[in-house]
Amino acid sequence: MGYFDSFADFVAMGGHGPYVWSAYGVSLSVLLWLVLRPIGRRRQILRQLKRQQRRQVTAAVEGRNSPT
Repeated sequence: MGYFDSFADFVAMGGHGPYVWSAYGVSLSVLLWLVLRPIGRRRQILRQLKRQQRRQVTAAVEGRNSPT
């Protein structure tokens, strides 16, 4: 495994394992959030726009059907 004698040594990183792996974990979490958050926000906006459009269509239909 190159520099390390075993997988356990690789994970331990010469005593720096907790720092190294937590840094990788935080970085991966941030990257995932940066990818997934805009996708979720887009879906939310599209749902809001569909609701707004339905309300506008309903109001227009009701406006045409109301007695004058």
